[in-house]
Amino acid sequence: MSRPATDLIVEAITTAIVERRLMPGTKLAEQPIADLFQVSRTLVRQALNQLSRDRLVTLEPARGAFVARPSIEEARQVFAVRSILESALVRELAGTLKANQVVRLHAHLAEEAAALARTDVSGRTRLLADFHVVLARMIGNDVLTQLLEDLLRRSSLISLMYQSAHSAEQSHAEHGALVDALQRGDAEAAERLMTEHLGHVESNLQLSPRVPDLAEVLRPSVLPPRRTRSRKAVTP
Repeated sequence: MSRPATDLIVEAITTAIVERRLMPGTKLAEQPIADLFQVSRTLVRQALNQLSRDRLVTLEPARGAFVARPSIEEARQVFAVRSILESALVRELAGTLKANQVVRLHAHLAEEAAALARTDVSGRTRLLADFHVVLARMIGNDVLTQLLEDLLRRSSLISLMYQSAHSAEQSHAEHGALVDALQRGDAEAAERLMTEHLGHVESNLQLSPRVPDLAEVLRPSVLPPRRTRSRKAVTP
């Protein structure tokens, strides 16, 4: 059975956001999307309404739909919630991983490394986010997994909005250290590594924009133009 068109549109836009191909503030015009998916604008509108409920799209009266632009306060709140959830998640996972789960985690790390090696920006971005979802699924709590997926999608927007300087290589290395701690059953180390990892990601976001020096900014407007001394022509 084919999937509903609304779901396909939601998935396509969500994936484009997670893979950083859709920037915050981008207008999502209904007709071009309808033409692309060969559906009615009504179905597109339904998809955009769903994305709005997921906080990935903002609907503005008389203007249309736009990729959301998270505020600084929202960004901080998202990372605060992630830190609480994910530090508890890895503490519970430590020492309980089954052999097939360890294999799955190492396979995921290998996929991350391969994407880094071939400079696959969209692929590595998706894989680095999916690592956290893979961990959540291993707990077996569907509500937790869905909540974390939502937070990760919003984190992708936040990273785009505030120009994260956290490198993919650093994230991959931190994921590897975390898997090592989980595999040896060190709950304290796993919790600390996850907290540090999320702290590093957040600290590399430009959430505290530089406040300009007003005198420096306005001085060119109030100073008289500098006079240039005329020089007499010199004949050879």
